[in-house]
Amino acid sequence: MVKTKLKPVLPSLREKKRYLVFEVISKEKISSFRSVSNAIYSCSLQFLGQLGTAKAGIMVLDNKWDSKLQRGVIKVGHKHVDAVKAALVFADSIENQEVIFRSIGVSGILRKAERKFLKVGG
Repeated sequence: MVKTKLKPVLPSLREKKRYLVFEVISKEKISSFRSVSNAIYSCSLQFLGQLGTAKAGIMVLDNKWDSKLQRGVIKVGHKHVDAVKAALVFADSIENQEVIFRSIGVSGILRKAERKFLKVGG
């Protein structure tokens, strides 16, 4: 069997992505990134359904979670940013703590999102 390498997708055919920076507001600090990520996926599945979540291409970036500021980054398709923001409204608890997800900003470049929204000054 001959192994052939797949051709990469052209940049004009790739889906455009956006980086949504969010903040978790709670009385106590949330200890694990995994529980935040699970809450985001479950609320998006509840609001958008399986097909909508798959089309949105939601990916919570684990290396961009700042536990001190309780801020993180979600990678999402450019057409679905508003739907993901709406889905975050329905996440109300993490680890039996009441929480509020707040959308801080959206950027098309990850470095710009980090520099502009993940810093203490905001």
